[in-house]
Amino acid sequence: MNSISAGCLAVAAILGTAIGCANAEDAVLARGKYLATVIPCGDCHTPGHFLGKPDFARSLSGSEVGFEIPGLGVFYGPNLTPDEETGLGAWTEAQIAAAIRTGQRPDGRKLAPAMPWQSFAALTDDDAHAIAVYLKSLPPVKNKVPGPFGPNQKPTSFIMRVIPPQGGAK
Repeated sequence: MNSISAGCLAVAAILGTAIGCANAEDAVLARGKYLATVIPCGDCHTPGHFLGKPDFARSLSGSEVGFEIPGLGVFYGPNLTPDEETGLGAWTEAQIAAAIRTGQRPDGRKLAPAMPWQSFAALTDDDAHAIAVYLKSLPPVKNKVPGPFGPNQKPTSFIMRVIPPQGGAK
C-alpha cells in the first residue's frame, strides 16, 4: 500500500468515527426531543399553553400560569431552556437528569408538587440523559416565571386551583 492510500484510509477512519459519533449524538438528541414531547413537558413549561395559545417561539421557557395547591402555595412551571439567568443554563446534564428522576434540584430544594417526578423516576438513565441533552440543545430564552408563592402570599399572575372535594380529600 502506498503512502497516499494509507493516508486516505487513516482520514476515512477518523471521519468514520466522527460521523459515527455525530449520528449517536443526533440519535440521543432525537430521543430526548421525542420523550419531552410525549411526556409532555411543554404543557406545563410553555408560555400560553394553559391559556389556549401556546407560544412555540418560546417553547419550554416557563409558564405564566401557576398551580395553586391548598396549604402549600402557587407553583409555576419554570424555564427549561439553557438560559443562564432564568433557565437551566447553569445546570449540568447530569443535574437535569437527576432532578427529573428524583424531584430534587441541585441546590437541594424539592421540585414543586405538580411536577410528576415520581412517574419519571422509572425513566432509564439513557432516557433521562436524552431529555437533558435535548433541553440543553434548545435556544436559550430569557423568561423569569413568577413565584413560587407560599400559602399566605398573593400570586402575581394567573393560577389554576387544585380544590379538594367537599368534606376534604379522601
